[in-house]
Amino acid sequence: MTTLFKFHGGVHPPTHKAESTRTPIAQMPLPKKLVIPFHQHVGNIAKPQVRAGDHVLKGQIIGLPEDGISSAVHASTSGTITEIGMQVVAHASGLPDLCATLVPDGKDEWIAHSGIDFRVATHADVRQMLRLAGVVGLGGAVFPSDLKLRPGTHKIDTLILNGAECEPYITCDDMLMRERADEIIRGAEIMRWVLGADTILVGIEDNKPEAIAAMQVAAQTSSDNIQVIAVPTLYPGGGAKQLIRVLTGIEVAAGVRSTEKGVQCFNVATAQSIYRAVQFGEPLVSRIVTVTGNVSDAQNLEVLIGTPVSDVVAYAGVLPDTDSYIMGGPMMGLPLPAASVSIVKAANCIIASSPKLFPPAPPAMPCIRCTRCAEVCPAELQPQDLYWFAKAREFGKAQEFSLFDCIECGACSYVCPSHIPLVQYYRFAKSEIWARESEKNASDAARERFEFREHRIEREKREKAEKLAAKEQAALAAKQEAAKISAAPTETPASAPIDEKQAKIQAAIEHAKQQAAAIKPKNTEQLTPQQMAEIADIEARRARIHELAKSEAEPPRE
Repeated sequence: MTTLFKFHGGVHPPTHKAESTRTPIAQMPLPKKLVIPFHQHVGNIAKPQVRAGDHVLKGQIIGLPEDGISSAVHASTSGTITEIGMQVVAHASGLPDLCATLVPDGKDEWIAHSGIDFRVATHADVRQMLRLAGVVGLGGAVFPSDLKLRPGTHKIDTLILNGAECEPYITCDDMLMRERADEIIRGAEIMRWVLGADTILVGIEDNKPEAIAAMQVAAQTSSDNIQVIAVPTLYPGGGAKQLIRVLTGIEVAAGVRSTEKGVQCFNVATAQSIYRAVQFGEPLVSRIVTVTGNVSDAQNLEVLIGTPVSDVVAYAGVLPDTDSYIMGGPMMGLPLPAASVSIVKAANCIIASSPKLFPPAPPAMPCIRCTRCAEVCPAELQPQDLYWFAKAREFGKAQEFSLFDCIECGACSYVCPSHIPLVQYYRFAKSEIWARESEKNASDAARERFEFREHRIEREKREKAEKLAAKEQAALAAKQEAAKISAAPTETPASAPIDEKQAKIQAAIEHAKQQAAAIKPKNTEQLTPQQMAEIADIEARRARIHELAKSEAEPPRE
């Protein structure tokens, strides 16, 4: 029997899970349009690969991973891309992000796709396949799965599948384990093969007996050592660090990754999507979503990524007094800016909210230092001190008290008798610290650029001055050498030595003179008197010319 451990704190809020587990998972019909964000994962936004007017098929890549931490985005069905532009997305800020609008053609036609036998493939091939299939963590973190499967410096001994699903209202993992347990186990085998893990532990809260039974049956069909373990129902027992603690007794301290302790953790829905991607080549184009709250027919639906939330809640019969929507659970969920935003990979649950279901919180009262928040904090922090530091804007002190170890589970706010929205203060403090660090980093980068520019200018000035000095030095040296040569005494021809080259030149001149003297004029015999007279006249003129030249060359006598 497996020994279970405990983590600090935790609460027992009403679960509200039975409402959405009465019927099997249903297939959501094709909507009239899909709005698919290019940023549905941790890291860099996917780079668009389509333009308005393009016809696409189901599973076709419309956004490629950009640089290191990123993941692909795909067309959820076949149809026409009508727009690439900024639209409001599922984010607390309500700000728009880059999206592709896809109008389905109703055919739901797939691209050609096929899987691989992972046991004869390389680990790198499997990871690249998951990267291009857009598989990310479906428990809410949406971290690219291919990166979590990369080998590190530490040996992974234990692979944990997280089926705890501790937050109220959410039942998508519960229903997935009930109906598709075999696929989850096959996905776990692929992950274990890539990681080289020795043991697989599946942690499921004990309020899900049907899921536990289904997973145990599926695990028995596997040749690998897989243990399905029921863990106590306690929020936030589904947190990665908390589940690792319960199953293994390993405490993952602040600033330490679980892989450094030889443990890696994945959500069960992520395992199932890994199996579909590797076995059949299917990218992540849909997910199971719990639709609950103020609706007439709470249930779990398989929804295409990009489907408007308004269509999803309408299918579940949203009631007229609904005033807002929450993506995720009531403890850690995200209030949606509008019902027009679309389902993304992180959307495990949509809760229709109403004043009756979630009445407005009473006005916050002063903190009475009751320490209940510290008693339930799973990270063993001092929430009341963090609250004071955040309220007083003493962010340095908040960091000293391990503000960033807070997982924002909301347990402290849940038990606070003064109704103080503690988590909101922590989020505010974190955002302020991040903003200041961003400004500091930008300032440091600007200063480094300025200093580098100044250094470059000084270097160029120095190099220019050095080149000019070298040029002037060379000119001065040449001038001094010329002066030395002009000042040197000139030797007379009699005393000047004749080197070997000059002797050869002189010998050649003498030889030419001798040859010229030895040559006799041709055709000088039997000349007529007239020819002889002409020759004599020429010779006379030549003699006069020589005389004139000689007289002009001589200096005048005084």
